[in-house]
Amino acid sequence: MGRLNVDLCGIELDNPVIPSSGTFGYGHEFAKIYDINCLGTFSFKGTTKEERFGNPTPRVAESPSGCVNAVGLQNPGVDKVINEELPKLKECFHKPVIANVSGFSLDEYVYVCERLDKEDQVGWLEVNISCPNVHGGGMSFGTDPKAAALVTKAVKGVTTKPVIMKLSPNVTDITEIAKACEDSGADGVSLINTIMAMRIDIKSRRPVLGNVTGGLSGKAVFPVALRMVYQTAKAVKIPVVGLGGVSSAEDVIEMMMAGASAVQVGAANLIDPFVCKNIIEDLPELMDRLGIKNIKDIIGAAL
Repeated sequence: MGRLNVDLCGIELDNPVIPSSGTFGYGHEFAKIYDINCLGTFSFKGTTKEERFGNPTPRVAESPSGCVNAVGLQNPGVDKVINEELPKLKECFHKPVIANVSGFSLDEYVYVCERLDKEDQVGWLEVNISCPNVHGGGMSFGTDPKAAALVTKAVKGVTTKPVIMKLSPNVTDITEIAKACEDSGADGVSLINTIMAMRIDIKSRRPVLGNVTGGLSGKAVFPVALRMVYQTAKAVKIPVVGLGGVSSAEDVIEMMMAGASAVQVGAANLIDPFVCKNIIEDLPELMDRLGIKNIKDIIGAAL
């Protein structure tokens, strides 16, 4: 076992660095520029039951130290993911992958999770109840503890693999949602997703995004994400995956000290496609400077 190894819901990772859903496609796109097997794992693009075109354009607006996006869960649907994307992924990635699942109803979450749970390469199911960019789904399940519990319990009833519930920061108290998921059988939680935001074009006097509002991501949200990871790690006993504005090895260490068992990197992949590879390569030297022998020893050090 190496000094970067961590355990995520009973599955060992070579390191804690995980590209987050929606920023890494289905993996094979990035495999064209470097060997993605250096990653701990990655979370593939959010998948729904049916194919989705997504939101109207423009879908992305720049913002100081971040960006606002409203892609709207564009994806080919679970059948094509299973029949086309996963076979291509298997050729270039030889580790378990995180399947990110989105839905607009309880039945849809159950259907997609049950289908993906049967796939050999899927190691975890990351159930997104936090997307702020679609109407009538996603975040509507993640802002109410009872609804979050209902989705968790339903998905756990049809799956055999670890279920990680992806939580929304757009709530009064994220620990209430996390505890509701834990009490309903979740094996872990990941947080945060993007923060609701918008931009206005002052020349046209209209919202920049076709969807009007979107989700803010990037370095701007890191302190908020860190605070919520810290609070959640204190409130639950299940593993916490930290994400939100992570873009360096220092950020990974900070997230883990706040209580994260593993760390996802999102918007930074859109700026520098090599960022995860670079973080993994930078971690050992940073650990040496900080006197850290094994990275798992610092999980929750600040709690």
